[in-house]
Amino acid sequence: MEAAGVWIVFDQDQCSFSANEITKGMGIMRITSLFLLSFAAAGMTERVLAADALKGETLAKRWCTSCHIVSTDQQQGTAQAPPFSAVAGRSDFNETTIAYFLLTPHPRMPDMNLSRSEAADLAAYIKSQR
Repeated sequence: MEAAGVWIVFDQDQCSFSANEITKGMGIMRITSLFLLSFAAAGMTERVLAADALKGETLAKRWCTSCHIVSTDQQQGTAQAPPFSAVAGRSDFNETTIAYFLLTPHPRMPDMNLSRSEAADLAAYIKSQR
C-alpha cells in the first residue's frame, strides 16, 4: 500500500487506485446500498398491505397486554405505555414505520423476536384500533 493509492493484485497484475477513485467508489456503494434498502422497504410495504390484523390481535394479546391497552375490552395497562388506540390515532402514524419499530429491540419493550410478517400483522392490528 502506498500513500498515494492502493495496490490490488489480480492474478499477478497490479492495478492502482487513487484516493479520489476510492472515494468515488465508496459513494457509489452508498448509493447502491440506499437503492437496495428502498427495494427492501418496498417489500416491507407490500407485507404491511397484505398484513392480517386478526393474527396481529393474537400477537398483541400474547405480548402486549401487560403494558399496553390493546383493545376496548381491556381494563388496565401501565401508565408508561400508550394504548394502541392512542398510537394508531397519532397524526404521524405509519403502519410500515410501526412494523419496523417492532422488529428492533427497545429498552422498555421485550425483544419479541417477531418475523417480518408478524410485525406487519401487529402493525395492522394497531392501525385497526383507531
